[in-house]
Amino acid sequence: MGPPESAGDAADLEESGLPLTDYAPPREADGERVDAEAADAPGSRRCWLCRSLRCGSSSEPEAKKKAPCPGLGLFYTLLSAFLFSVASLFVKKVQDVHAVEISAFRCVFQMLVIIPCLIYRKTGFIGPKGQRLFLLLRGMLGSTAMILMYYAFQTTSLADATVIAFSCPVFTSLFACLFLKEKYSLWDAFFILFTITGVILIVRPPFLFGSVTTAVEKNYSDHLKGTFAAIGHAVLAAMTLVILRKMGKSVDYFLSIWYYVILGLLESTVVLFITGEWSLPNCGLDRLFLILIGLLGLGGQIFITKAVQIEKAGPVAMMKTMDVVFAFIFQIIFFNDVPTWWTVGGALCVVASSTGAVLRKWLQSSK
Repeated sequence: MGPPESAGDAADLEESGLPLTDYAPPREADGERVDAEAADAPGSRRCWLCRSLRCGSSSEPEAKKKAPCPGLGLFYTLLSAFLFSVASLFVKKVQDVHAVEISAFRCVFQMLVIIPCLIYRKTGFIGPKGQRLFLLLRGMLGSTAMILMYYAFQTTSLADATVIAFSCPVFTSLFACLFLKEKYSLWDAFFILFTITGVILIVRPPFLFGSVTTAVEKNYSDHLKGTFAAIGHAVLAAMTLVILRKMGKSVDYFLSIWYYVILGLLESTVVLFITGEWSLPNCGLDRLFLILIGLLGLGGQIFITKAVQIEKAGPVAMMKTMDVVFAFIFQIIFFNDVPTWWTVGGALCVVASSTGAVLRKWLQSSK
């Protein structure tokens, strides 16, 4: 056990600034020869001030890291919003396949991509011992939120479901206060009330709007089911974000997606077995849509993660409002369904409150 102790002693000497061997300064006659030999040695560097090899300062100023292209994070956010919106469009198009089955197909295709990533990054498939419970909760809540979102797309309009799901940041502030003891102010309460107002304008309950509801909606019961599913998605997605914030950077992002995918596949399989809703789509186009839903969803997750890494949260939150814009555009173009002014007003309320909640958090953290 001698060598390790000797290595430890040497390290202590280096940290204390003591020389490891006796040092004898070279003679002036040999100075130029010493410099010439040292210059040829691999890894040797001259002092960046005096160009001497014997100077105590031999380090050069570190080159600044190459800054990302201005606006690249916002472009990633826009691209993520577009991919998510196209995936939502395909979910709406595939009407003969149950929302739970769509979720199962998405989990399968994403799992095929996540497994090689986990092997390459050598993170394992279980996660840190102290974080496994949080990973399980993240997987169950996230996968349930995904199923509810797909069900909302199938039962109500694309714009309404997207707008209500966009209220997630408002619920995130509330849950962060309850479980993470983060500060909750009157502004946050105002944002929640504003969001509820927007949802009411979208839902248009009969006891408030009377006959306007039946004139606008062909099947109000389905619209109501989709609305509650979208609200459930927003709540569960907010709880998922709080869990991710609790885990912090101690868990690899791909490992978090792995739990989300594997538990989502397990949950979807159990639900399909109980309900007996499993059926392969007969149309080849629907099968293509199922594949694209999985790939586009994964691509959207990757790009929004990259955007948050290189861009501040405030600008990203502003650009995320393009989710709603794309939803309105796709609803008009592909379904010939022009949103009512009630929906537009509700969308403005929800988007304003959600964006305001994120911007307020960002401004607080940047002080």
